[in-house]
Amino acid sequence: MMTMILRRLASLPIILLVVYTITLTLAWAVPGNPLENPEKRPKPEVIEQMKKQYNLDSFPRFYVSYLSSVTGFEYAKDWISGELEREQEAAAQAGFPPAPRPVFDLGPSLEYDDWTVNEIVGSALPVSITLGAAAILIALVVGVSAGVIGAVKPNSASDLFTLTIAMIGISLPSFVIGTALLLVFAVLIPLFPVGGWGGPMKAVLPAVTLSLPFAAYIARLTRMGMIESLGADYIRTARAKGASENAVLYKHALKNAFLPVLSFLGPAAALAMTGSFVIEQVFTIPGMGQHFVNGVQNKDLFLIMGVVLIFATMLILFNLIVDVLYRWVDPRIA
Repeated sequence: MMTMILRRLASLPIILLVVYTITLTLAWAVPGNPLENPEKRPKPEVIEQMKKQYNLDSFPRFYVSYLSSVTGFEYAKDWISGELEREQEAAAQAGFPPAPRPVFDLGPSLEYDDWTVNEIVGSALPVSITLGAAAILIALVVGVSAGVIGAVKPNSASDLFTLTIAMIGISLPSFVIGTALLLVFAVLIPLFPVGGWGGPMKAVLPAVTLSLPFAAYIARLTRMGMIESLGADYIRTARAKGASENAVLYKHALKNAFLPVLSFLGPAAALAMTGSFVIEQVFTIPGMGQHFVNGVQNKDLFLIMGVVLIFATMLILFNLIVDVLYRWVDPRIA
């Protein structure tokens, strides 16, 4: 297992480099420039200075300089040369409080004045992680329960009901589900706030909305796995030995039926925690998704690249965690 972990960690920089190259190429090709926004267009000399400072006038130079910044290479180079210490001393002599430079510098935001991408991610990522974790927890409880209920009595009324709900959850777009929940439980029956973030009550509707597609898919995976497991020889053996029905269902059958669900949880968790773009727009939640949408609309290269790299890193790490858990649950897997 340790060899697998080391191999996957060694491939992480290569995968991120490919993601970085493709994303930057596509983002650079999009027409428009935040520095040319007519609503807050800086002076021409300021625009030229910013283009030169951040290499926004040359794709190859921007590619190399930003890659050096986000990988920590530039920080290491300045630390070895003593440039970081000189920066701190110059700030102290000018009367400014010391502001340590981040090791992995995602750059300044071209759209949000006086904000760096590190600061934006630092404020938005906990929101998205909290929302995504709540959604995955709800999806697991609802999906596994519905799958077990449907598998115990296949083709029964309860099974058809859970399959219908799962189909609706997969088919309906998130913005439709979110809008319907807002209309019913925030307007017609004002049990929850209309939108915003802060406090458990404001998280309920967006978490439920985000969880439904995942819950529907988990329910289908659990149902199929449980039906297959309940017909296996080891289940008949367990029943012949006098095991209770609950022990048969949850100790024997569900353990094996849960393996496909476990494989699904890796990308699902990463997507729920960083990819809830539509949900954050519907419920006005200041998470990663909303900032990514704003970054794309305004061609904020630094913000686009920062959010995509964070998302890609989380996706790879979550898949690695799931693979480790998969082998821990079922040691037969090499």
